[in-house]
Amino acid sequence: MTETAPSGSGTDVCLAGISKRYGTFTAVHPLDLTVPAGSFFALLGASGCGKTTTLRMIAGLEEPSTGSVVLGGQDVTALPPYKRPVNTVFQSYALFPHLDIFENVAFGLRRRGVKSVKRHVGEMLDLVQLGEMARRRPHELSGGQQQRVAVARALINHPRVLLLDEPLGALDLKLRRQMQLELKRIQTEVGITFVHVTHDQEEAMTMADTVAVMNAGRVEQLGAPADLYETPRTTFVANFLGTSNLITAEVLDAAGDTVVLRAAGTKLALPAGRCPAAARTGDKLLLGIRPEKITLTHADDADTVPAGRNSVRGRIATAGFIGVSTQYVVDSPVAAGTAGLSVYVQNIERDPRLVPGAEVLLHWNPGHGFGLDAAQRIEAGTDVDLGEGPS
Repeated sequence: MTETAPSGSGTDVCLAGISKRYGTFTAVHPLDLTVPAGSFFALLGASGCGKTTTLRMIAGLEEPSTGSVVLGGQDVTALPPYKRPVNTVFQSYALFPHLDIFENVAFGLRRRGVKSVKRHVGEMLDLVQLGEMARRRPHELSGGQQQRVAVARALINHPRVLLLDEPLGALDLKLRRQMQLELKRIQTEVGITFVHVTHDQEEAMTMADTVAVMNAGRVEQLGAPADLYETPRTTFVANFLGTSNLITAEVLDAAGDTVVLRAAGTKLALPAGRCPAAARTGDKLLLGIRPEKITLTHADDADTVPAGRNSVRGRIATAGFIGVSTQYVVDSPVAAGTAGLSVYVQNIERDPRLVPGAEVLLHWNPGHGFGLDAAQRIEAGTDVDLGEGPS
């Protein structure tokens, strides 16, 4: 099946049946993927999932074992990297230390024989907000500024596609978040296709219009960041994109618009449209609920829980204050066999009774849950064996 993201303008990237094998190891299984022109597209996954190998096949740095790479309608599979309309920004920015910033950015133009580069370089440095630092050397810049120089150098030759291979991985957390916004701004201004490889879920969801979550050389799910987070189709996606509580439940009634479930003797509800399509009475499935969707109420206030909400009992095992929220782990019969249910509560008006040992009710809107096939359960926090090989 071909995965396709929402359409845009400019040059698209079409991968048709591409795969990559290294001896007996398959880094990327046959993959059909369309990246619309003018979009910011992210390949997201853990080390070894095949995301960087896929990027390198687009760049021409790896030869596909099967399939083709088509850029803007042109089959470039047999073309070397320098003949493809792409440029790549790597995690190590590879700036020339003996050249100032102006000459680093001008390098590509001078190599092509362009005589007058001042205006082009000035415009590109203004785009990345480094115009006043044109005569500094790379070692005089911060990591984020060096990253912007690398982007400017890649963009000055006007590639149709910019490939970014973990470009923010070497930055600290605060600077990385700042650069996420900067990269998105730059992509919006220049309007070309960005294909970004990352293992950082927040990074992908902050910047990308569309995210492809990869696992073991395959695309597990593709879609807009909010759709992937709210309605994951597999346990891998549910656990890789943040934290999910997965409750094993039995289907009691699947006939109407609401599917009725039972977990450890407690009845729970889930909209039929958020269940696996084949769910039938007697089936086992996983009811997923994100920690921030759950309300935590002390057991003494049980009568304040609104009607129509899913509600389960539990006892607070741990509570951790992390500034914007307090993160609780709650032992509950419905969480048997797991580390407990995670609940995130914003620190607006903290209930002083919500401490370890307290009896509580966890309740949520049934429409905030999602259903998954119980047969493919991966416990939250469990490492997935992705095999050895390129990422």
